[in-house]
Amino acid sequence: MNRPGALRFLEPYLYLFPTLIGLLLFSAGAVAASFFISFTRWDIISPPEWTWFDNYADLWHSDLFWEVFRNTLTFVCLAVPVSVAAALGLALLVNTGVRGITVFRAAYFLPVVSSMIAVALVWSWIFNPQYGLLNYLLRVLFGVQGPAWLDDTRWALPAMVIVTVWKGLGYSMVIFLAGLQNIPGDLYHAATIDGAGAWRRFRHVTLPLLSPTTFFVLVITLINAFQVFEQTYVLTKGGPANSTVTLSYYVYQNAFQFFQMGKAAAAAYVLFALIFLVTLVQFRVQKRWVFYG
Repeated sequence: MNRPGALRFLEPYLYLFPTLIGLLLFSAGAVAASFFISFTRWDIISPPEWTWFDNYADLWHSDLFWEVFRNTLTFVCLAVPVSVAAALGLALLVNTGVRGITVFRAAYFLPVVSSMIAVALVWSWIFNPQYGLLNYLLRVLFGVQGPAWLDDTRWALPAMVIVTVWKGLGYSMVIFLAGLQNIPGDLYHAATIDGAGAWRRFRHVTLPLLSPTTFFVLVITLINAFQVFEQTYVLTKGGPANSTVTLSYYVYQNAFQFFQMGKAAAAAYVLFALIFLVTLVQFRVQKRWVFYG
């Protein structure tokens, strides 16, 4: 049946209307409201008091905020390279087609579909300094007395990195595997005929043709690392001595423990600006190393 032109034009939007309403109310609306709140002093109970840039100034002059900022950058600098390198290594291994590789692939993807809360709880038992599996293996296999992972300021953040890398490894591995399987085998054959060994084939064939996949994995991994929260909440609660408080957890503390909603919103926008700038730099720099040919 023929419909009038205006009705045909509006029909898709009628189907999209419920989703658009939810997006405006619960996403775009919340973002706009938090931007307004970041310029106020508000404890949820009292009416908001307009303070202009006082919350941002408080963050700038806060030693704790800069410690949290350093914790976040340290976590990102540790977690992202290890995650990307480990995922690429596993993808190369899985792509070899060795026997039983399907089971291997499923085992590494299981943590991805598991709840981060459940994963963090299991790892909190593994990290137990007295009865945990990790220290037991260090003691039995290497004769080394393991540290008090989650109670030591030197080891608590690396412990969170271990959990984060293990949790996201399967997802990045599958993305890399898809990229590897899209590389034409003729290129490897031609490189072998030209005398290229395994390392030269990897360097001059695999890495350039895998660069778009690497770029995607790098962007996603960086964004996720900057937003780390569940690991801190379950494993350390920001301790010991604030050594694992990251920006996301700092926002949570100020909002729902100290009821300083304005300060929490300001910190959230600092985190947003940081992620935006890092992502923008990545997109600007990609022209130098990403090959889309």
